[in-house]
Amino acid sequence: MDEHIPVLLDEVIAGLNIKSNGTYVDLTVGRGGHSSEILKRLKEGHLICVDQDEEAIEASADRLNKIGSNFTVIRANFSALDELLSNQSIDQVDGILMDLGVSSPQFDKGERGFSYNSDARLDMRMDQRQSLTAYTIVNTYSLEDLTKIFQTYGEEKYSYSIAKNIIKSRELAPIETTFQLVEIIKRSKPMKELKKVGHPAKQVFQALRIAVNDELNVLRKAIKDVTTFLRRGGGRIAIITFHSGEDKIVKKIFQELAISQGSRIDI
Repeated sequence: MDEHIPVLLDEVIAGLNIKSNGTYVDLTVGRGGHSSEILKRLKEGHLICVDQDEEAIEASADRLNKIGSNFTVIRANFSALDELLSNQSIDQVDGILMDLGVSSPQFDKGERGFSYNSDARLDMRMDQRQSLTAYTIVNTYSLEDLTKIFQTYGEEKYSYSIAKNIIKSRELAPIETTFQLVEIIKRSKPMKELKKVGHPAKQVFQALRIAVNDELNVLRKAIKDVTTFLRRGGGRIAIITFHSGEDKIVKKIFQELAISQGSRIDI
C-alpha cells in the first residue's frame, strides 16, 4: 500500500496534546496517516477511527493493526458522531481530528470520478452506498441549481455560462464522463481564462464533489456535535480545511461557541 504523507502531521499531533490514557477520535481516517501517529502515543487510551469510504476503512485498519489493537474502526459519515460515540458507550473524548475534503488516494483512483485528470464516469461519491452522484447532478439539475452550486461551492466566475452549456449538451446526449464535462467547461470560458495557471475545471469539480457529498451541511452539524463530546478543561479539536467555504464555517461556528460557552477551543 502506498503511504500518503498526511497534511500538517506535526501540527496536528502537537495541537491535540495527546495523553497516553486518553480517548481520541479521527473522523476522517483516510489511509490512517494521522491515526497511526495518534495510536503510537496511546498506551491505556483508545482511538476511534471513522470514514465513509470502504477502501479507506480497510487500508487504515491494516496499517493500524501493525501498531496496536486499542482502536476501533467504523464505516460511517461523521455527521452521525453522536450516535457513533453513544454506541461505543463514550460520552467524553480528549481529542477529535477532522481532515476535510477528498483524500489523495480517492483522486489517484481515476475510476472514482473525482479527478479532472482521469477519464471516468461522473461519480464523486465518498460513500459508494449512496445514490446521488455527480452524473445525476450534471444531467438532471436545473440551470438555476447548477449555477448556484458552481458559484456557492466553487466560487466559479463563469458559473452561469458553464451551467448553460451543460444544459445544451445534455439535450443532445447525457454527459457521462469527467473528460466530457471538462470539455464543456473549457468551451464556456474565454481564452484568457484558459491560459491562467491551474486547471480550468478545478472549481467546478470541487463544487460538484461538495454537492454530491453534502460536505458543508455535514460539516456544520458535525462541528456542533463534536464540541459537546470534548472533555471540559483540556479537550482539543484539530480541523484541517482546504477551501474558503470550509474555513468560513469552522471559524463562524467556533466564534459562536466561544461566545455562548465562554470556552476556548484550539484548532
